[in-house]
Amino acid sequence: MISNADSNQSTGRVLVVDDHRQARESMTDVLQQAGYDLESCSSAAEALRILDDRAFDCIVTDLMMPGMSGLEFIRQLQQQGNSAQVVMVTAHATVASAVEAIRHGAFDYIEKPFDVDQLETLVGQAIRHGQLFNGHPGGEEGSAAQRPVAMIGSSTAMESLRGRIAQIAPTSETVLILGESGTGKELVARAIHAASRRSAGPLVSLNCPVLSAQLMESELFGHERGAFTGAEASRVGRFEMADGGSILLDEVTEIAPPLQAKLLRVLQERCFERVGSSETVGVDVRVLATTNRDLRTAVSEGEFREDLYFRLAVVPLNVPPLRDRAEDIPELADHFLRLTAGRLQRQPCTLETSAWELLTHYDWPGNVRELENIITRASVLADGSTITADALRRWLMDCRPTDGTPADSEVPVGLSLEEMERKLIQGTLEHFDGHRAKTASALGIGVRTLSGKLRQYGYAPRAKRLAKAG
Repeated sequence: MISNADSNQSTGRVLVVDDHRQARESMTDVLQQAGYDLESCSSAAEALRILDDRAFDCIVTDLMMPGMSGLEFIRQLQQQGNSAQVVMVTAHATVASAVEAIRHGAFDYIEKPFDVDQLETLVGQAIRHGQLFNGHPGGEEGSAAQRPVAMIGSSTAMESLRGRIAQIAPTSETVLILGESGTGKELVARAIHAASRRSAGPLVSLNCPVLSAQLMESELFGHERGAFTGAEASRVGRFEMADGGSILLDEVTEIAPPLQAKLLRVLQERCFERVGSSETVGVDVRVLATTNRDLRTAVSEGEFREDLYFRLAVVPLNVPPLRDRAEDIPELADHFLRLTAGRLQRQPCTLETSAWELLTHYDWPGNVRELENIITRASVLADGSTITADALRRWLMDCRPTDGTPADSEVPVGLSLEEMERKLIQGTLEHFDGHRAKTASALGIGVRTLSGKLRQYGYAPRAKRLAKAG
């Protein structure tokens, strides 16, 4: 069973720094409800003293504070090589302050009055970003931009990919990274940036599918105050944040056609206008883009501009699916076992021989991301120190081995993805006696997302009773 030490796990350690008590307590309450392990203080000087003794995954800090400002605080963190991801919170957002914060290592910034869900999402993204480089909460010495990106695997396919990255990285050419969902395209992009001559500059990313067309334009190019309803202050765009570094456009095919023309102009002329402004802004940015779609098909179907495709695909780079490098599965699984154990603060679980065989013969339609999720979930929910094949099999989407031999036990085929998700959430919630923060952490989702799912399933009242009982 889960030990007492493990039952106190959280989704990450966060330090909130703000001289205004009400704002500090509000942010602390929001993030505690999301399952984070929180500490707070009222000044950057006090925060530095705390950081001398304890490590954090994320620091949420105000910009305008008496004594040492938020920007000065970030500079101190950068000089000390602190690996915590920084989210800047400010009621005085300007283009200059935002760019300065990003250039000195801030992950992103958020404006007061902040949206609760936006704060929770941003902190979660910052922590996951840090874990790509650190390997475990708390991190290691050195900033994320200075540490090499860990790309696990010694197969011929991975060695070939590393060789291509070594060739591409020193140039300033635009790179289009192609591959199925879950193969690690974002990690490849970060490896290219880390090995480039721009590694000292920022790597700014944008997840294109999650934004509407209006928000997408603002996020890419920024906007002036009053440019549209709700634009109460000027905001710097991602391209401007990335000046002197690289920008990663994740799933670039999701950018709407009207914006594709503006993106093309940036690639051609290295300049743009913010929304609501006629002033042209020049930038020195390397563009890295990813997609899991066949762009040539999208072009032929009229969904993507042909001229933009040729501008993006200057250097195409294919990331192989996990099924094409199955010899890397043991190395990857061992890495994820140790990674999860570090977060849970216990010894790594071990896999039975039959479990290893199941992993190596499975087709992995979700690729490396699916493998990581399976190993993490099995480690969190393990009743002991050993993980069996049966414990893994129930989480796999399709247990038919790639060699055509039948699976050695019955699996729940025929279920929809929604039904599988519901069973997973219900089973994990019951395992943790209704504790939402632990359930969300095990599933890799936010507490608010979990609560919404529970309301949808009709489990919310029962979950509340269980949480109070625990």
